[in-house]
Amino acid sequence: MSIEARRWIMTAPNTPLERETFVAHAGDGEVVIAIAGCGVCHTDLGYFYDGVRTNHALPLALGHEISGRVVQAGKGAESWLGKAVIVPAVLPCGECDLCKRGLGTICRRQKMPGNDIQGGFGSHIVVPARGLCVVDEVRLQKAGLTLAEVSIVADALTTPYQAVRRAGVKPGSLAVVIGAGGVGGYCVQIAAAFGAKVVAVDVDDAKLEAIAAGGASLTLNSRKLDGKAIKSSIVEFAKSNGLPATEWFIFECSGTAPGQLTAWGLLVHGATLSVVGFTMDKVEVRLSNLMAFDARAIGNWGCPPELYAGALDLVLDGKVAIKPFVETHPLDDINRVFDAVHHREIRKRAVLVPAA
Repeated sequence: MSIEARRWIMTAPNTPLERETFVAHAGDGEVVIAIAGCGVCHTDLGYFYDGVRTNHALPLALGHEISGRVVQAGKGAESWLGKAVIVPAVLPCGECDLCKRGLGTICRRQKMPGNDIQGGFGSHIVVPARGLCVVDEVRLQKAGLTLAEVSIVADALTTPYQAVRRAGVKPGSLAVVIGAGGVGGYCVQIAAAFGAKVVAVDVDDAKLEAIAAGGASLTLNSRKLDGKAIKSSIVEFAKSNGLPATEWFIFECSGTAPGQLTAWGLLVHGATLSVVGFTMDKVEVRLSNLMAFDARAIGNWGCPPELYAGALDLVLDGKVAIKPFVETHPLDDINRVFDAVHHREIRKRAVLVPAA
């Protein structure tokens, strides 16, 4: 059985997205998902406005923060039929040597919706069944959330979850998050849920005020403080709260050159710098600081599918709030929403919802 579906495709950078119809059909090991919601990510805007190249040739439907319900299952994937799911933003093949060694995030055959394959800005999507994250709809309802809203777990939440977990944050740690909106806001909440005292740094007082209620113990505006003053403030905060002066966990989530320079300037002995945000801009740093501080820097690409359930649990258990930071819009308004997000007229994470 084939399903008549529709999606919005990018034909060229900075050119209005166009609606097209297509036939969705699940092959062996695949499923067709009726999309509940798809979040608008900074990465989508990078493809659309900044000319970041997609791996799949245009035309291409963008969108990789996807939730929905399995409405068709191919051979070998029948057990998924009818289930509410979140689609991992990066889908490793699960069969290569890297995947077998637990290194799925660098699988060379991985598929990212909206980059390697057609994405989630549509009514349906065809994806491999392997790695899908089941959503417990009873718990979802108890948490006061919709299936569309938890679409952002696919990237905005799981990427910082992977970063915090991988860095080794534990109770009593000092974590510093650069960029307190979007991914950074969730990074603050996740680090706090792991038991850290968290310092949030941003250029926007409104974002800092919002995240102060969501887990940040100290907020600093980098428009008002230079790098030296920011570091001095954190040193004093650590001292007054009995936190270590060494081994800080620094998460660069702003995806900006100034944010990356701020993060680099916060290195202390034994620090872990986790790069979570992405920018095309270049920065000049002295790599010898890593040697001098015996510090480490880690890149973070996506999140292994096997960790999604743990990230979703934080949301469904109320340890990480997403509802105050998400707003839904009709999918058919995609061009308006892209423009509004690009010009920062929409402050929350926009989730596009297909018409019934």
